Amino acid sequence: MQNEVFDRIRQEISDNDVVLYMKGSAVFPQCGYSAAVVQVLESLRVPFKDIDVLSDPQLSQGIKDFTNWPTTPQLYVKGEFVGGCDIVREMYAAGELQQLLAEKGLLKQ
Repeated sequence: MQNEVFDRIRQEISDNDVVLYMKGSAVFPQCGYSAAVVQVLESLRVPFKDIDVLSDPQLSQGIKDFTNWPTTPQLYVKGEFVGGCDIVREMYAAGELQQLLAEKGLLKQ
């Protein structure tokens, strides 16, 4: 079962430049941490795919096992795990997230 979930995750992060595994959706976040990451991405005008882990218990646990990271949200850029809410906010505040997105050709100037 875990292999199926991991395959799904690999497919999503390879098919989409920016993926946010979160509680709820970008339009209706179900936790403050997820909402904070959505706000950062939207302020940068970066298109991203939001994936609701609450709608699928296997995915909710699978994404944590996939990265060995205990919490959601989890942000991926070009297939690489960036981090959760605190890391994303710190990177944004320091300009590191903008730099990463620009290097990957994802930040619209």
